[in-house]
Amino acid sequence: MTVLVTGADGYVGWPTALRLARRLDERVVGVDNLARRDWVEDAGSVSAVPVHDPERRFDAEPNLSFVYANLADRDEVTRLLDVHEPHTVVHAAAQPSAPYSQINGERALYTQRNNVSMNVNLLHGLKEAGLEDAHFIETTTTGVYGAPQFPIPEGGSTMENQGESDDVPFPAMGGSWYHVTKSFDNANARLAAKQWGQPVSDVRTAIVYGTETEETEETELPTRFDFDYYFGTVVNRFCAQAVAGYPLTVYGKGEQRKPMVGLRDTVESLATLVERGRDDAGVEVYNQVTRPVAIVELAETIQEVGEEFDLDVEITHVENPREEDEEHKMEMENEKYEDLVGEPQSLEAGIRDVLTTLTRHSDRITAHEDRFLPEVLLD
Repeated sequence: MTVLVTGADGYVGWPTALRLARRLDERVVGVDNLARRDWVEDAGSVSAVPVHDPERRFDAEPNLSFVYANLADRDEVTRLLDVHEPHTVVHAAAQPSAPYSQINGERALYTQRNNVSMNVNLLHGLKEAGLEDAHFIETTTTGVYGAPQFPIPEGGSTMENQGESDDVPFPAMGGSWYHVTKSFDNANARLAAKQWGQPVSDVRTAIVYGTETEETEETELPTRFDFDYYFGTVVNRFCAQAVAGYPLTVYGKGEQRKPMVGLRDTVESLATLVERGRDDAGVEVYNQVTRPVAIVELAETIQEVGEEFDLDVEITHVENPREEDEEHKMEMENEKYEDLVGEPQSLEAGIRDVLTTLTRHSDRITAHEDRFLPEVLLD
C-alpha cells in the first residue's frame, strides 16, 4: 500500500511526507521536480534555514522514498501511478505564489499551465490507472474565496433567485492568477467526483507560518523557510524582518484580516485525513484556518514576542501595492477542519517557534534583506 505526496520537497509537503512515514506502516512516496528551489533562487533569495538535498532527506525513514518527476507532464504522471498504485494522493505541488504569478504574462501563464496541468493529470491518471477509489487530497487555498462581505462557509452555499434555491459551490473570487488556478482545481476535482466517483478532500489552506514539526526537529531535517516578497508568507516574512532589524512593513492601514494557520497544525490535519481515509465518493471541503488575523495585530504580536528575544521591532506602514479592502473583517467557518487537529497552536506560540529558529540564522537573512519588498516599494 502506498501514499503519494506531491510537492514533497516543499514547505508543507516535506514535513507532511515525513510525518506520514513515521505514522504509517506502508510506503510513502514523495514526488517533486525541485522547482521551488529554482524559483526562489531566480527571485534572488534563499531559504532562511538551509535545507538538505532530497537524497539525504528521504533516507530519514526506511518506508520513505523520493521520485523526481514533473507532474505537468502527462506521461510522467501515467508512469508514476502505474508503478506505485497509491490508495491516497496528497497533492501539495504547485507554483504557490500570488505575487510571482502577478509579475507578468509569462509567469501568469506558467502558473496556470503548471498548476492546472498537474491537477488534471493526476485526476485523469487515477481514473485511467483504475484507481478511481483512491482518496485525492489537495491543498488549495482560502484565497479562492476572495474577500466577501459575509461569513465564508466550509464548503458550498445556498443560492436563492426568484423564490427558488439550490446548493452551489462557493463562487471563485480569487484575486490573483495563482488563486484562480486553485479555483480551477476545485472545479476539476468536483467534476472527477461527479463523473467517476473519485473521493476528494479539498483542503483550502490559509496563510501558513512556522518552521518546525516534531519530526523535522527529531531528524534535524528542517523544511525550507522562505522570507522574500514573492515566496515568503506575510507571517514568515515579518518574523524574518524582525530578526534582521528591518521594520515590519504593514500595507496600508493593516486592519484587513487574513486567514492564518500554523505549520504544525497544517501537517497534522493532512496526516489525519490520510489516516481516516475515505471510501465514499464526493467532495469534502475543509477550511484549513485557525483564525483570521488583522495584519496590524500580527505585526504587534511579533513585536511583543520579539521582546523575549531582545529584538527591538519597529512597525511602519507603507503604501499598499495590492487592490484590497484594508478594513475587511474576514469571517470563515472551520468546524470540519478543527475536528482534524483538536487544540490548535496559538499565533503567539507559532511566532515564538519561528523566532527561535530564525535567530540562529540571522546572518543569512540579513544578507538578503533587500528581498523583503518588491522594487516598487524600495524607491
